[in-house]
Amino acid sequence: MTTSAQVPAGTGPAVARLEEARRAYADLLDQGLSLDLTRGKPSARQLDLSADLLRLPGDRHTAADGTDCRNYGAPNGLPELREMFSGFLQVPVDQLIAVGNSSLELMHDCLVHALLGTVPGAPRRWADEDRIAFLCPVPGYDRHFSLCERFGIDMIPVPMTAEGPDMAEVTRIAAADPAVKGIWCVPKYSNPDGTTYSDTVVRALATMPTAAPDFRVFWDNAYAVHHLTDEETEVGDILTECSAAGHPDRAFVFGSTSKITFGGAGVAFFGSSPANVAWLRGHSAKRSIGPDKVNQLRHVLFLRDADGVRAHMRRHRELLRPKFDAVLRVLAEELGGTGLATWSTPKGGYFIVLNVPDGCAGEVVRRAKEAGIALTPAGATHPYGNDPRDSVIRVSPTYSDLAEVEQIIRGVATCVRLVGYEKLVAAGG
Repeated sequence: MTTSAQVPAGTGPAVARLEEARRAYADLLDQGLSLDLTRGKPSARQLDLSADLLRLPGDRHTAADGTDCRNYGAPNGLPELREMFSGFLQVPVDQLIAVGNSSLELMHDCLVHALLGTVPGAPRRWADEDRIAFLCPVPGYDRHFSLCERFGIDMIPVPMTAEGPDMAEVTRIAAADPAVKGIWCVPKYSNPDGTTYSDTVVRALATMPTAAPDFRVFWDNAYAVHHLTDEETEVGDILTECSAAGHPDRAFVFGSTSKITFGGAGVAFFGSSPANVAWLRGHSAKRSIGPDKVNQLRHVLFLRDADGVRAHMRRHRELLRPKFDAVLRVLAEELGGTGLATWSTPKGGYFIVLNVPDGCAGEVVRRAKEAGIALTPAGATHPYGNDPRDSVIRVSPTYSDLAEVEQIIRGVATCVRLVGYEKLVAAGG
């Protein structure tokens, strides 16, 4: 976890540094760039790692248990695929279902069914409440926030720490307000700062008192196997902790293969208590007779088993690690010692957080756009697109080629120096 950068003190040197930054920015404009660093998507080379999926399942159409994958049925998904991902997602096989291709659509459906139906333990439908709200650790994932906006769910920001959400604040709010129905969590290599929740945080989420009896932890374990180093970081088992605390229905676990195989043709997973799984299956049965089992079968044949997943992810890491290393190296070369920026050093996931002086993030993004570099909008890491300090920029180095990544980050660093020194000189600091 990092904190916002502070503008360095000193007047005379700042003016000289500003003039130097203006010259560097003019040179950047002259390059006529057209580069994009807006979203954390797999690169084409990463997608090529799964090219054999396009040739599978060949003439095979039966699962291990004899299920004809071409037909209706098997609403929970193929058992062998659920077995493969059960350990990674820390969900017992019989409490894990494989459906659809996007965990985001499962999060969407859970919200819809909670609004229009009644989740286990709820006194009424969420749609019948006067107000509902979610706790949103910040910086966080913009698509979580978009779902809340879509359904009129109030968002309450809570700060992230080096161990995860500030649990003193989370506990205080959840215990006091029955309208607070849930919290968004990306527990491992969080989007965007790369934080992995500590065991203390996981246990607190499971055990804390909540004013709402139907409070839910939306546990978006999107980066469960997305390691960038040889150290494969682990996170606490939220389902086991919730069950031990007497809150077996508290957590919804989500995962997918979207950044493992194909982003547009993966498999999504939902895991929870037996009651929650039955609740989701009961509602989902009204809109689908069964998932795409042919796609699940090709994933089984391609990945084979848990060790196959690990080997495949090592190949991803070989492509991703140099890009992350390049970003960190360039930031250190260009901004180290300036006092104008701090940044995260993630051990996994898809993002790096760049913190700039308060009031500067939006202007850095604007200057970068003028120079032909598209960044994620400032504020996207906060509910309603509003970063009150205007200091957080999300960096997504995965999609572009390595040479482009380095070029983009040098350009971004130029914009940070320009905006930061402009602010310092204007303040007379």
